[in-house]
Amino acid sequence: MSIANLVILMVFPVTMAFAASSDLMTMRISNRLILLLGLAFCLAAFLMDMPLRDFGIHFAIAIAVLVAGFTLFTFGWVGGGDAKLAAAASLWLGLGHTLPFLIYAALLGGALTLGILALRHLPLPQALVKVSWIDRLHDKKSGVPYGIALAVAGMIVYTDTSIFAHFAS
Repeated sequence: MSIANLVILMVFPVTMAFAASSDLMTMRISNRLILLLGLAFCLAAFLMDMPLRDFGIHFAIAIAVLVAGFTLFTFGWVGGGDAKLAAAASLWLGLGHTLPFLIYAALLGGALTLGILALRHLPLPQALVKVSWIDRLHDKKSGVPYGIALAVAGMIVYTDTSIFAHFAS
């Protein structure tokens, strides 16, 4: 495996992990990360000579996920960064893997939400009150860093994609 293949292979999991940690620490997912995922996908598709039809299908799936994500955002159920991250991940995953990704994300996100809500009913140890991100996570008025569930779900499915298979060989 060449260094270039390894770099392309690692863009998705590293970027998703960074998005998850950023969401946990700051409750924000940078638009730069979303842009990086999109541009890296275009580069990967070009380098693997992805047929234009398949490229279009990947984009159509991502747009559909973005529309669905922003619909959920308008109801206050997910953050805007979460909606964009789900769409960018779907761009990489394509038609056959986006539905499993979304199912994993829903299940993991539900478990994450229930866990955080349960922990918010417990008193926070005094030593942790001084840690801003833990205090924010414990705050009942704060949201849930759903980017964590999206990242884990994406990494579960990613190894089954054509992009992974192409660059891992």
